[in-house]
Amino acid sequence: MSFHIPDRWAALASQYPELVTGRITLQEKGMYRIRTSAGEQNALVSGKFQFDAQSVSDYPAVGDYVLVSCADPDTAIIHQVLPRKSMFLRKAAGTSKTEQVVAANIDTVFLCMSLNNDFNLRRLERYLAVAWESGAQPVVVLTKADLCEDVARKQAEVESIAMGAAVLTTSAMELDGYRQIMPHITEGKTVAFVGSSGVGKSTLINRLLGEERLATNGLRNDDKGHHTTTHRELLFLPNGAMVIDTPGMRELGMWDAASGVEQTFADIEELAARCRFRNCSHTSEPGCAVRDAIRRGELDSGRWQSYQKLKSENSYAADSESYLAAKEKKFKEISKINKYNKKR
Repeated sequence: MSFHIPDRWAALASQYPELVTGRITLQEKGMYRIRTSAGEQNALVSGKFQFDAQSVSDYPAVGDYVLVSCADPDTAIIHQVLPRKSMFLRKAAGTSKTEQVVAANIDTVFLCMSLNNDFNLRRLERYLAVAWESGAQPVVVLTKADLCEDVARKQAEVESIAMGAAVLTTSAMELDGYRQIMPHITEGKTVAFVGSSGVGKSTLINRLLGEERLATNGLRNDDKGHHTTTHRELLFLPNGAMVIDTPGMRELGMWDAASGVEQTFADIEELAARCRFRNCSHTSEPGCAVRDAIRRGELDSGRWQSYQKLKSENSYAADSESYLAAKEKKFKEISKINKYNKKR
């Protein structure tokens, strides 16, 4: 399959004619697999790259476009990571204020949740917050409809909290169940599937690949799944799209997703703006629009508690001024790239 470099990265790469542009397709510890116009090969970061890197998140991640030298036919050397369009972060192991990029440059992220015992609106709100923060477009995929007796009701519940995201219902056990997501997976686009283990991500990806490439496991006795993906990998689909296969979303958690929380809970943010006092704590002040909405049944108390919990987690994760400054810079760069390309 030919290797195509989107215009946004091709323009940047043209400034370094002595280097080759590649994309990270596999990451395991300090070793990488990349694809260039010449094919796939192993890669390592250069000594200068390691010296200049200021944090774990500066290192390449699956989905990154990188500039490499290929003097050694067996192992390319990575010199630079090109600016990211989007990125998913998680807390790096053993540290308190360092983030690690799980995957980068995803156009659409499918948030998968099964309609059996895995169904959890509060967890989905967390997924949505992280997805919106990443810069990718979220699409909710409700799987295993064949195991649910009230699909319409649960889909309506999801649509009520997933403002701005499409909600699709499918059964991964049906051979043609993947067809509903195909309009979101077009040539040149990169997508990812995230969600709890056992919701059907690997099965859906196998349908897209047209082969049983990823291992899948059945449900345990508690109606939950076995974890089948152990590393992150970018896979090329027959239609020219790409999919990044990632371990369970439980790895990500809340990691300074302030704008993502605000977008996920836009209804609550709008209510809070109507409170009589600008600094309303929504506890005992008169004229609190949030408490009034809960009393009238217009705002579900569980959703309000979820909002408070995620806001609290986010504040705790991002209480370092230097960390906030670094994160703000990273996501401003992503926002600038996306706004520039929308104008083109």
